[in-house]
Amino acid sequence: MAGFDLTLFEKKPVLGILRGIDVDSLEGVLEAALSGGLRFLEITLNTSSAFLLIKKASEQFPDFCVGAGTVLSAESAQRAVDAGAKFLVAPNLNEKVAEFCRQNNVVYFPGALTPTEIEKAWSSGATMVKVFPASQMGPNYFKLLKGPFDHIKLMAVGGVGPQNIPDYFSAGASAVALGGSIFSPSRMANREFPTIQKEIEEFMFAVNKICSNISERDLANHTS
Repeated sequence: MAGFDLTLFEKKPVLGILRGIDVDSLEGVLEAALSGGLRFLEITLNTSSAFLLIKKASEQFPDFCVGAGTVLSAESAQRAVDAGAKFLVAPNLNEKVAEFCRQNNVVYFPGALTPTEIEKAWSSGATMVKVFPASQMGPNYFKLLKGPFDHIKLMAVGGVGPQNIPDYFSAGASAVALGGSIFSPSRMANREFPTIQKEIEEFMFAVNKICSNISERDLANHTS
């Protein structure tokens, strides 16, 4: 997968977050994730050997779009891109990272929470703003945000699962993320790959159902 395919991400709007994975577990976890239907994932830079893991994942799994998470400086942004990262994610907005992404045409998902932070992140060139931690605010917060910010694309990160996915999308989220609840360090280290694949399949099924309904509704509105 060359570069970041935004059209595909909008069709499969799920970002996987790998934090604390080790080199020995990488292949098994990625095979499980790929079989489960995931296509976009980040490896956080506070993971040991993160740059090596990004390089290996990018080279060995070309069907994945691999990015770097927890990118807190322009220097680490450069190292991540050099290692093969196709997009950058952070829990916050760093203006130097934002500038790096603008200059190098790199997809950037900075984190924000308050309306002021969200608008600033979007104005800095974010491809989508990562609302984190979403679980602390709930789906209704997205609905409220989309009132004044109907032009800003929001990603729900933190506490998202098959049970509340419909609520986040119906409230205005453009994408969601899955992380530690599925990719827990102990589960990855213990090679519980079938469990990881099964839970990703359940997550993706819930998202695909929602996205299919949205597409059908948009088509009906367009033809009516």
